[in-house]
Amino acid sequence: MTHAPSRARSGSGRPAEAPATLSTARREDSGGAARGGGALVTGASSGIGAAVARRLAAEDCWRLVLNGRDRARLEEVARGTSALVFPADLCGPGAERRLAEFTLDRLGQVDLLVAGAGIGWAGPFGTMPQSAIDEVFDVNVLATLHLIRLLLPHMVRRGTGRVVVIGSLAGTVGVRGEAVYSAAKAALGTFAEAVRYELRGTGVGISHVVPGVVDTPFFDRRGVPYRRSRPKPVPASRVADAVWEAVSRGRDEVYVPGWTRVPGRVRGAAPGLYRRLAARFG
Repeated sequence: MTHAPSRARSGSGRPAEAPATLSTARREDSGGAARGGGALVTGASSGIGAAVARRLAAEDCWRLVLNGRDRARLEEVARGTSALVFPADLCGPGAERRLAEFTLDRLGQVDLLVAGAGIGWAGPFGTMPQSAIDEVFDVNVLATLHLIRLLLPHMVRRGTGRVVVIGSLAGTVGVRGEAVYSAAKAALGTFAEAVRYELRGTGVGISHVVPGVVDTPFFDRRGVPYRRSRPKPVPASRVADAVWEAVSRGRDEVYVPGWTRVPGRVRGAAPGLYRRLAARFG
């Protein structure tokens, strides 16, 4: 069956070019736990990003800037808190720069960046329009990497901070009907792993939070609801708790729920067995 392009954003969005070097302020640790300060959350207008924003606001030790595409929903998430909002599509020209400048201007410094903006598309790869391929990579990968590149050097110069990248189990094992989304999330996971080595000794850390299926509007917005009987979706608040664990404990990688780490290990240890199981059970 041919699928029309289906997409789902969870929200999104360069300051003057910041130095790319990560070699300054070296220490022997690889980035410890964040203890509060200025925080930026992207994708904060709904789903995981909104849950993360509320979790951080509840800790009462963060000054927050929230970014998402939907102004009304973003303001609803911020209501009752001191959070500032910056509605923007991060794929718009210069949007990442403007967001980074706004955040640094209003907060003075960024101690935490939670990159939660994302978009999905479901259907056979052969029917996926080129524009949809570009958009999935633009939102999930390029906008995220551009924003991190702009803010990370500020953390490194100060010798403290943490970046949290929201990945997906699809990026660990690959999911039928979500080839490009799986590839985009795999790119984020590999990026986080590689940058972690560069950050060693700077006092800055990068965490990769890997959710399985999450009960958010993500599936409905992409036009293809989640129909599998397993795994069962977990609430977005559970992913927000995993983000807080990564931030407060300085964790490099957190899977939500924890058992979702197993498929990737089976795939790595016994790829033939994994593929047979995946073909049978989907």
